[in-house]
This record gives sequence, structure tokens and C-alpha cells, in this order.
Amino acid sequence: MRHYRQLTQEERYQISALRGLGRSQGAIARTLGRSPGTISRELKRNGDGGAYEARTAQKRTDQRRRSAHKWHKRIPALTDWVEDRLRDGWSPEQIAGSAREAGHPVVSHEWIYRHVARDQAAGGSLVNHLRHRRRRYRKRYGSVDRRGRIVNRVGIEKRPTVVDERRRFGDWEGDTVLGSGAAALVTLVERKSGTVAIRKIERRTAEETRKAIIDALGHWRPAVTSITVDNGKEFAAHEQVSAKLACPVYFARPYHSWERGSNENTNGLIREYFPKGADFAQVSEERIQGIEDRLNLRPRKRLGYRAPNEVLEQSLPRQRAA
Repeated sequence: MRHYRQLTQEERYQISALRGLGRSQGAIARTLGRSPGTISRELKRNGDGGAYEARTAQKRTDQRRRSAHKWHKRIPALTDWVEDRLRDGWSPEQIAGSAREAGHPVVSHEWIYRHVARDQAAGGSLVNHLRHRRRRYRKRYGSVDRRGRIVNRVGIEKRPTVVDERRRFGDWEGDTVLGSGAAALVTLVERKSGTVAIRKIERRTAEETRKAIIDALGHWRPAVTSITVDNGKEFAAHEQVSAKLACPVYFARPYHSWERGSNENTNGLIREYFPKGADFAQVSEERIQGIEDRLNLRPRKRLGYRAPNEVLEQSLPRQRAA
């Protein structure tokens, strides 16, 4: 696909000189390697009743660029629509992707973040509706992993490539969500359907984590073909999990959270209900189950607007663990 390039100042001087020699627009276009339409538009926009002077043309172009501040993004109706979507809990990426279908000019998610920043600087509250606050990136590579070694750890590089393709059901990702106290949540997400299982543990130990995983995935056992987890020491009992659920357990590389992208995204959704600082010891099992149900019953566009649980249950029959 060819992309349009603005005429340069040098090209404008060439146009002026060739016009002075009586060359046609087509001839000028061939000389510059431009389309005839580009030359025609330039003469109409920056010419004076047939005359064309390069210095004047460049000056007019520079003035237009300085004054053109993305005019369509200042339309009040568009701004109101964007702000309403933010207050509804939409992410800037979702808003940008939906603008065209809603009949609005195309906007980028970067512009929406800048709009939120301007609103915050003016004392506005739009920033409070962002699902994910932008944080400064801190390099992780080259740092020392102080979480200790996990015995007989199997790295993600040994995981079958079919897992990456999301073509089959039964590949799960696991992690823990921390609170202000010792209690935490163990979260597991099935990669193809997005089905999530959440269990509370009173302490983030390998034994409690092992029990939580087996309890969460036991009734999905026919639909558990692999599990990929974080490198936290709470997953040190992976061999017992593998033996009980009859599936391999793989470990993502340290600080490579995108290798468990489904789980990371789902943890972000869970954080909407339990912001950082929440004490999970004070959260009831019924509350956690309610959030799990809400996420699993939420229609997903990529699933044809079916819910994750519906997709997984229809694809692979559940079987209670013995």
C-alpha cells in the first residue's frame, strides 16, 4: 500500500521552475515522480490565479500546519461521546476502535490518553475512570531474580506450539493477585474461551496454591491439557498439580508477563473489583464466586458474543473429579 508524502520545499521550487518553462502538470508530475493529482492540488491550494511561487507556497503550507490542530477532535459531540464511554468503563483502545462504527471521526487511543491528562491538569476526574493507569516503565532485564529456584521447573520454551495458536481448548494460564495482607487470589484462565476460575488462599504458599489450583480445575479435568504459570515460589508444587490433573505445567520466563497474556488481562479485570490495597482476608467466598460468574457470563466479541463458560461447556463436557 502506497502512503502519501507531503511535498517538500525543494519540490515546490522545482514546480515553480518547471511552470516557468511552460511545462504541463503531467510533465511536472513525471519529472518529480509524483501523481498528476498531487501537482494539481498543490497548484490550486498554493497558487495565485494561475501563478505559482515556491516561497509563498511553502509559507502557506507552514501556516496551515501550525494552525491545524486536528480540528475534528475538538468537535464537542465527539469529546462528549469519548468522555461518556470513559465513564462507562471503556478503555481508550476500545473507544478508539468503536469511534468509526458510532459515526464519529477516527481518533487514536493516544489522543484519548492526552485528553484525559489535559482534563486531569484542569482538575477534572476523567483519570479516575481509566481501567489501567499508565505507569512509568521500569526495565526488568538484567536484574537479579530473587524469588528462588523452582525444582524441576519446565520452561515455556518446551511448551507445544499449538498452545500459542489458541486452536484447542484446555490450555490454562495461572497467576496470583496480591492484596494488602497475607491472603491472595489464585486466578486461572483458559486461553481459547477466556473462562476464568478464582480461588482465595489465606497465605501465598506452595501448598495452599496447589490445593487452590486442583480445586479450581478439578471439575474441568477433561478440559485441562496444559497450565502455564508465573515464576512465583507459590507454584513450587507444580509436580503434584501435574500428577493430579494429568497435564504438564510450564513456567513463563521471569518478567515476561505477555507470555501469559490472557491471565494478565483477566487480572486487570479482577482489579476493577479489588483495587490494589484490598484485603482479601475480608472478602467472602460468595463475593469472589460472584465476580467469577460475572466474568464468565460476560459476552465476548471474539466468541461471537457468547459467554466464556457457554463456549467451554459446549465444547468439552465437564466431569467432576473423583
